[in-house]
Amino acid sequence: MYLKHTTSSDLIEILNIKELIDPSRGSITGRSHVGEEMQEPASFQKRELIFPSGEMLPQCWIDPDYKKKM
Repeated sequence: MYLKHTTSSDLIEILNIKELIDPSRGSITGRSHVGEEMQEPASFQKRELIFPSGEMLPQCWIDPDYKKKM
């Protein structure tokens, strides 16, 4: 799965989907896709990631208290 990094507009390959959907984690491990060489895995803040279409990540992936706010 790929997400877009909002500050750089780079595509980020998500290496662990479980990290992404776990609302208690503020960051995920991913790999930036820039240039021709494969980049090393790095940590990315979820709040800086969106879907390539421009949509925000679902609240249930980023906010552990999302049900209380409904």
